[in-house]
Amino acid sequence: MLVINGTIDYDPASTEVMHAAAVAMQQATRSEDGCYVYAFSACLEEPGRVYIAEKWESQEALEAHFATPHMAEFGKAIAGAGVTKVDVVKYEVASEGPVR
Repeated sequence: MLVINGTIDYDPASTEVMHAAAVAMQQATRSEDGCYVYAFSACLEEPGRVYIAEKWESQEALEAHFATPHMAEFGKAIAGAGVTKVDVVKYEVASEGPVR
């Protein structure tokens, strides 16, 4: 299993564009085979930052995601949002369970 976490920093004046693109991306991605979690959330303390949280069944499922039309559409949609930084990390998870 893979867990992806990260941030995208963008021009706060483009919040509407970024949020619309993120919602469309979430809706399309959540129906993909092997996708367990796919969510964007706005940072409450830093305008112009969204967090990304993903959980995938396998590397193959993630690779298939990268090849989807909605992934390309998302890239085009945020190209005009003044993205200044993308910091995304993949974790390979051997097991999972409750926090406590």
